[in-house]
Amino acid sequence: MAFLITESCTGCTLCARNCPVKAISGELKKLHAINPARCVNCGVCGRVCPSSAVLDNIGKTVVKVSKTEWEKPVIDKSLCGACSICVNACGKDSLSISMPAFRGDINVFALLSNEKSCVGCGICAKVCPLKAIVMRKEGAS
Repeated sequence: MAFLITESCTGCTLCARNCPVKAISGELKKLHAINPARCVNCGVCGRVCPSSAVLDNIGKTVVKVSKTEWEKPVIDKSLCGACSICVNACGKDSLSISMPAFRGDINVFALLSNEKSCVGCGICAKVCPLKAIVMRKEGAS
């Protein structure tokens, strides 16, 4: 079951603007809706909702969380194969592949190159075939 937006929605558009897979539609100041076929149950919509208008996939209200508390991808450079799967899966263009340090350098890896655009959805970690990405809160080990 996908996440659901309730009648408490004020139409602020924060959920739609932050959804990494563009699963949310609606007009300003009107009730928004989540397309269940597109929803990846990442919870970003609920974490940004000032009206507590989002229910998770088991019907529980998702609590708004400060952006400073969101998890971010942490990439283990020694495991990363620079395959770009995470880069291509990121709907917010937050990841990229590092530049080679010198001509012929093959030690490149994925990196969080645009931290401000990252919404902490975890899609990158889910799609990484080498499990080189984990989601962690800043400062957590």
